[in-house]
Amino acid sequence: MPIFVMFIIVSLVFYVFYRVKAYRSKLPAEKKWISSKASIALGLFVGIFGLNQLFLNPSTVTYIVSAVFILIGGISVWGGIKSYQFYLPHAAKEAEQLYKK
Repeated sequence: MPIFVMFIIVSLVFYVFYRVKAYRSKLPAEKKWISSKASIALGLFVGIFGLNQLFLNPSTVTYIVSAVFILIGGISVWGGIKSYQFYLPHAAKEAEQLYKK
């Protein structure tokens, strides 16, 4: 399915973008906040990749591997969202303190 391929590429690009951005960040809370966005993008990549495999090669092994990919991707997205919600106020507070100086 071409739509899944497009989403796979977009999520991979976002993952690389956020990883580079997190690597270049100097502030610790901001770095973790951006890393959580990268975790969400990576989870989407893995989950959509597993979903795409369901349509390409319908077999029992593919269903099992796709289910594992979708599960791991979903857990990564969920963990990334929880991390994002946790670090967002810390990163905002850190940025506010930096700009007050």
